[in-house]
Amino acid sequence: MNIKRREFLLLMGGSAGAVALGSLSGCERKVGISPQVTKPVVQASFSFNPIKGPIPLETDGFKSEQQKENYSSFEITDDLTLPDGYQYQVIAAWGDKVGDSRFGYNNDYLSFIPISENEGYLVINFEYVSAIPWMQTYQQVIGKSLPFDEVKASLKEKASTKNEINAFGLADKDSIKLKIREISFEALLDQGLGVISIRRNSNGSWERTNSSADRRISGISGLEDKRYLKATGPAVAVFRKKQGIGYIDKLGERIIGTFGNCAGGTTPWGTVLSAEENFQAQVPEPVYADGTPFDPGKRPFALDDEELYGQGNVFGLGAHKYGWIVEVDPANAKDYGVKHTWLGRYRHEAVGVRAEAGKPLAFYSGCDRRGGHIYKFVSSKKVNNPKDKANSKLLQQGMLYAAKFNADGTGRWIPLKADTPVNPDLPGNIAGNLIRLPKGLESKTSKQTNQKSLLRLPDPIPGGYLEVNKDEQIAQYKQKFKKLNDLYTGNPEEKQGAILIDAHYAANAVGATCTARPEDTEIGQNGDLFISFTSGSTDKEGGPDTRIFKSPKGEAPYEYGWIMRLTEDGNNPAANTFRWKMMATGGEPAAGGLGFANPDNLLIDRSGNVWMVTDISTTRLNKELKSRISDDGKPVGVSGIFGNNGLWYIPTSGDYAGKAFLFGTGPMECETTGPCFTPDEETMFLAIQHPGEANGIRKNQALETREFMVTTTTGEEFVQTRKVPVGSNWPSKNPDAPPKPAVVAITKSTTS
Repeated sequence: MNIKRREFLLLMGGSAGAVALGSLSGCERKVGISPQVTKPVVQASFSFNPIKGPIPLETDGFKSEQQKENYSSFEITDDLTLPDGYQYQVIAAWGDKVGDSRFGYNNDYLSFIPISENEGYLVINFEYVSAIPWMQTYQQVIGKSLPFDEVKASLKEKASTKNEINAFGLADKDSIKLKIREISFEALLDQGLGVISIRRNSNGSWERTNSSADRRISGISGLEDKRYLKATGPAVAVFRKKQGIGYIDKLGERIIGTFGNCAGGTTPWGTVLSAEENFQAQVPEPVYADGTPFDPGKRPFALDDEELYGQGNVFGLGAHKYGWIVEVDPANAKDYGVKHTWLGRYRHEAVGVRAEAGKPLAFYSGCDRRGGHIYKFVSSKKVNNPKDKANSKLLQQGMLYAAKFNADGTGRWIPLKADTPVNPDLPGNIAGNLIRLPKGLESKTSKQTNQKSLLRLPDPIPGGYLEVNKDEQIAQYKQKFKKLNDLYTGNPEEKQGAILIDAHYAANAVGATCTARPEDTEIGQNGDLFISFTSGSTDKEGGPDTRIFKSPKGEAPYEYGWIMRLTEDGNNPAANTFRWKMMATGGEPAAGGLGFANPDNLLIDRSGNVWMVTDISTTRLNKELKSRISDDGKPVGVSGIFGNNGLWYIPTSGDYAGKAFLFGTGPMECETTGPCFTPDEETMFLAIQHPGEANGIRKNQALETREFMVTTTTGEEFVQTRKVPVGSNWPSKNPDAPPKPAVVAITKSTTS
């Protein structure tokens, strides 16, 4: 069937005329701006015939027996597969020159900031390095070697259990410390952000122009080149501390680098926002009651054949300076980023920006962890002109809120400030029965009254937080701590800074809803917020509220994800209350899902339709499924049946409204990320992240045949034989070539 974007309106029936999208909103279009300052946009067609995926969909139009026949065998390809009539072009890949540095690893969020009709800046996030392919191919791609083998051998000899070492504690001239520094330097160099200048030539293809604005902002910016990042907001008062309970890095408000840069957002005034997500892999996450961090040794450097973390350890980085939103003006070659601390420190995934004239500025973001939260920052002052670069100053004063979702479809925003009451949710409401809470200021001389009548709090976990798994423990916690003021210390500004630095745990303490893993936060054309929750499973971090996050059949926990629509009461970005509804659910069609798994980045085109990429865990991609029942008689996860990660399209009105259509699938073991359009919507940029993450280079065209117990859309089981490449050679696709993360431009074929 042929799907045309112009047929549809905003996802789930929103008004297309309420809030228009501006030409400077960037590719992700996370921005709602007032119509009076918006230029008319040109209509563009991006129609396509959906490609065939690995499992039957309701939109296939086949009956049950036909599905069994058509899907009895399937072949996965190590390529970006697109519909007939579309082509892709690699714009840049890992190792390519960018300014005085190189294109980083694991490109993620993309934002295109136009300069003219056919020219602009492409801003790219670089999230992390995948240990297996990065170490395997580093010398081949970068052209120099690193001492991986020497360090691994030394760690095996010295480490008591894991291959870890506190390199920060070694003498500066220690030979192993110097080698660890070399590896960590290169790994952090491959993270952060990049700005490249591109233009569309007369034949419709894209080329780099290598302008003076091209540059890298990496995990080690400022370490040697003095290109420090800056900061605003209350946490700066903590950064400036010369002494505290925890570690002091002696840099004051100066910040070395940015890493873990996952998704992001784009402002209507032409700046790009980069979200620092899994920073805890490189530096310790916990902080003390005054906001100062744990010693770098609490996150030691670790290296083995499959892992590489603790990269900030050897440099003695102050961990409280990571986990923020970074704002960058790509047009300003001297801008190396500002971290706005009013937006909170947590595992940021994305940023939805709502900027409307005459109203406060609102930023929305999620903490991508199991049991994370949804947050909103509201500025104290109002927006005048949404395209005015002075709007960045609005991020220097306001309030950060965390969302409380009620089971009846309502909710409210809880302010993270000193006088907010402590009122944690009960572990019994959370999948996995676990919530972690800040333990407050410890005092060796203080004594608790009525100690014998209270249930003893559990011992702090190694990270420095209280691990609560019984409902009755919450009552004791609330008796000891009445308000956030009781959990943090310092003068008013320092205390607010400490709360923001510890935002996730402060949000736990005040009763914010523990959610499924929040991924993207996207602003619709009428101001509604769309949130993708990629997975509802549990782990040692926690789990989601089972009253909110359920399968189509009411079961919890549920792995395959949701898309939620949140509407502020009164359509006011500064509202204290809201309404919410799940609008799409992942999973198999027979189980009530739309046929995809684990929704991630969202992109709403100017006609209001939704484009969505998936984030199935690498270890689960194409994992064989011979039986749906385990040896002990319990249902098993079926993530493997969904094949490679891909790009989906969800029309929002017409005959196929609310259905999901597969537009593309990525190469082996990759994640497709950061989809964004040019303003005319004739080009879609897409990032291909970590191809070959599990197996590295595909050698000798390695191919396995695997068996999957698939179901028809009506639930009838049948066996599918699937051919699966092992490892990747993308993007060159030459035999035995190294896999490289890269950014592509997708356009209609000139022959179509």
